[in-house]
Amino acid sequence: MARIPDVDLSECVECDGCVEVCPEVFRRNESMGYIEVIDCEKYPELEVQDAINFCPTGCICWVEE
Repeated sequence: MARIPDVDLSECVECDGCVEVCPEVFRRNESMGYIEVIDCEKYPELEVQDAINFCPTGCICWVEE
């Protein structure tokens, strides 16, 4: 079973830290104005974990797919 990153948008303050730390996985949806997870075949665990650790609100976590 694979793990994928998930952003709790109700907790996200849109600081763009995750985008800066891990742009291959996280991006700002400009038209909707929120952070989203890019569909990847395999997520880089260390970079995603860095984004999780960097998040000031703790709104990013791993979920089992």
